[in-house]
Amino acid sequence: MQWTKQYEQTVYANRWFQVNLADVELPDGRHLDHFLIRLRPVAVATVVNEANEVLLLWRHRFITDSWGWELPAGVVEDGEDVAGAAARELEEETGWRPGPLYHLLTVEPSNGLTDARHHVYWADEGEYVGHPVDAFESDRREWVPLKLVPDLVGNGEVPGGSMAAALLLLHHLRLGQDPRPGP
Repeated sequence: MQWTKQYEQTVYANRWFQVNLADVELPDGRHLDHFLIRLRPVAVATVVNEANEVLLLWRHRFITDSWGWELPAGVVEDGEDVAGAAARELEEETGWRPGPLYHLLTVEPSNGLTDARHHVYWADEGEYVGHPVDAFESDRREWVPLKLVPDLVGNGEVPGGSMAAALLLLHHLRLGQDPRPGP
């Protein structure tokens, strides 16, 4: 059953997102108003070192009033390459500059409400270049053993769905088989 968008208008917009209202026709011919959020692409990155530890942020999210492990992430700026944005965010939030980045996955974290796409990258090497410019975004930055990831996710310590998916896939790839995903 396919829903068909008949019309869409912007209700609110800023540089980060748009809130739109769509007239949607259901398969049985009924119509409903559906709000949706249009977002810029999000770039995410981390480094996994030779000891199979992943670089994570421990941070508080005021919206849900929760603490948890996350990967450095941020919006892709106009004209910016997605992988370049991922590398920039990693350095700004951790102080680590990644080596060559590998695309891990692209996910749509809430495709019933938003068109957001999170593009996740990882590197198997990095260079510490100094204190993070955006240190205010997290309480701390730590190298966490990948072997702990399933328990962290299972215990709710990685509350973000796209972060949990990425970390579980990294765990599988690094500890289960060839660490570099195919194209």
